Amino acid sequence: MFKEFKEFIAKGNAIDLAVGVVIGAAFGAIVTSLVKDVIMPVVGLALGGVDFGNKFVVLKGGGSYPTLAAAQEAGVPTLNYGVFINAIVAFIIIAFVIFLVVKGVNKLRPPAPEPVTKDCPHCLTAVPVAATRCPACTSDL
Repeated sequence: MFKEFKEFIAKGNAIDLAVGVVIGAAFGAIVTSLVKDVIMPVVGLALGGVDFGNKFVVLKGGGSYPTLAAAQEAGVPTLNYGVFINAIVAFIIIAFVIFLVVKGVNKLRPPAPEPVTKDCPHCLTAVPVAATRCPACTSDL
């Protein structure tokens, strides 16, 4: 079993996956900070000074609380729709950046080579693409 595990690690798939997870986590932290500290304050300012991080509804217990942290400290259940809006914006940014990265990587890949053979529809023998008759069953292609 140890030998199989060693071969699995040596292939590089596990290492590639680990690197991807670590970079993804770091990228997620950067995007979360971008949304929380840069984008949402600008959006909030444009909407008249709204702080989405402190948008919430008290579900039970009544009273009003100036911030989400104060409501959570008091132990009242809250519906934190502002935090959810921030998460949606972060997701959209991450999805867009990943789309751009994948699109860029796909442009770097060489195009797939044209096939040189095709299958005969009658006997399923591989024949050259330019062939007009199958060499195995002599049917017209």
